[in-house]
Amino acid sequence: MDIKLVAIDIDGTLLNEKHQLAQATIDAIQAVRQRGIKVVLCSGRLLSGVQPYLDQLAISGNDEFAITFNGAMAQTLSGDVLVHHTLDYDDFLETEMLSRKFGVHFQLETIDTIYATNRDLSPYTIGESYLVRLPVKYRAPEDISKDLVISKVMMIDDPKLIANANNGISDELRNKLYIVQSEPFFIEIMSKQANKGKTLGELATKLGLTADNVMALGDQENDLTMIKYAGLGVAMGNGIKAVKDAATFTTKPNTENGVAYALKKYLL
Repeated sequence: MDIKLVAIDIDGTLLNEKHQLAQATIDAIQAVRQRGIKVVLCSGRLLSGVQPYLDQLAISGNDEFAITFNGAMAQTLSGDVLVHHTLDYDDFLETEMLSRKFGVHFQLETIDTIYATNRDLSPYTIGESYLVRLPVKYRAPEDISKDLVISKVMMIDDPKLIANANNGISDELRNKLYIVQSEPFFIEIMSKQANKGKTLGELATKLGLTADNVMALGDQENDLTMIKYAGLGVAMGNGIKAVKDAATFTTKPNTENGVAYALKKYLL
């Protein structure tokens, strides 16, 4: 297998239990890149939220790439958008109304702003704003423009409320949109065309690569599509069972630098 691109999830995969990028992981990624292999960070965050880790890894430029918004977007690190699967206004209306039914906070994200539709902001929204480095603005649903380009929407609240909401979402809506609970405190809702695996495949094709040229590492439900897509899918030792079952190999957990271990095993 001729691996030319490594796709790596961030939270729970690239980062350790302290939400930090360990030196062993930095060293392994830099060694892989010195062999001419692309390293693409894949995250639910947008590019500004990924940037601190790109800086630590010394990855930059228009010939380097990231997959953001949980697969809704692929872009160069200079910001040029290569793939963007968006939600339409009717998707927003339907999911926002559903959030009211479940009694959970709701927000939508564009490339430069989080719009919260609840006047009393959820603390999880504030945390998300800090994490992805986006400003938060309150907008009543009726004030959301029909022309707004929506990358994803989120139900975001206390884990018990989110678990209840996740159980209550209909199969009909799941068949219409890509819906994933990637953290205990939020559900991400995107275009059916938007997931890490599909967008990773689209990026690979643009680069003249096939799945056999791709290695992917992840730990959660939102990583499952790229683990299944990649010729070499690697589950983290701390990952969920579904990811481990789909993977070619299960590496050490993120507490033991599992990314570095897998890169050394297969590429170094």
